[in-house]
Amino acid sequence: MRSVSIRVPGSTSNLGPGFDSLGIALRVYNRVEVTRTSAAGPRITSPIADGAREPATQLIAEAARAFFRRTRQRSFGFDIHLSGDVPIARGLGSSVTVRLGTIAALNESTGGKLSRLDLFQIVSDLEGHPDNAAPATFGGFSASAMIQGKARCVRLAVNPRFRFVTLVPDFEVPTPEARRLVPATFSKADAVHNLTHTAVITAAFAQGDAEFLRGAFADRIHQPYRQALIPQLPKVIRAGERAGAVGGWLSGSGSTIICLAPTPDAAPAIAKAMLKCMPGAEVLTLAADPTGFKVL
Repeated sequence: MRSVSIRVPGSTSNLGPGFDSLGIALRVYNRVEVTRTSAAGPRITSPIADGAREPATQLIAEAARAFFRRTRQRSFGFDIHLSGDVPIARGLGSSVTVRLGTIAALNESTGGKLSRLDLFQIVSDLEGHPDNAAPATFGGFSASAMIQGKARCVRLAVNPRFRFVTLVPDFEVPTPEARRLVPATFSKADAVHNLTHTAVITAAFAQGDAEFLRGAFADRIHQPYRQALIPQLPKVIRAGERAGAVGGWLSGSGSTIICLAPTPDAAPAIAKAMLKCMPGAEVLTLAADPTGFKVL
């Protein structure tokens, strides 16, 4: 096969207290198309902003090197076309869509020898944590961790009635900058708070009952510190909750904020309330993606 197209869902991670662990695949997608060529190395053929070209080129090159190293194949050149609707640097897993899309396309074009679990491991290693790699690979809700040096994921289906009201501000938050704000140590009380709340969130998604999720998204590990970059965060979440959301969180390292609507009918009022707190932002009402990446 000379040309392969992969569709990869965006994802939200952390879900408040589940730092670097919890994630959900969302029905917003990027598409990665790879065509083998006789040239050396990857070449981006899609229109892309000047400021985004260098980071994207680096992500693609790193992903390709990881694939060829893992499969022990001789590298080859390829053209790559990127398209889709996952915003860049907004906490919706855009870097994973590029990395996973590249590796999955290269795998498919060489006979598909690597399993979905293999791809998940490679992308998790590149990302440094599996919270976005897991839902993008497997779909649904995932609880994941690096255990004994390997990425491990437990996947759960998401109640199909849930809607994720997604407020995307008109400014970026670079992940390295957001991570620098998070302290190196935490109090026992804060650690216990996040551990217990993360357990409740996971069990509640397994049950599919939104009522168990009320109050469970409260975080003490990263959101209070990253609020310096997104000062409207608590106001937006409170507005969403007053309008009917069961809770809300900063998506990844931001700047996107998500509130969970228990039913589709509840979503419009929640979206209106959130947007009122941050005029100029974009609101997407999304369902969970159940399958993860897909070969087109």
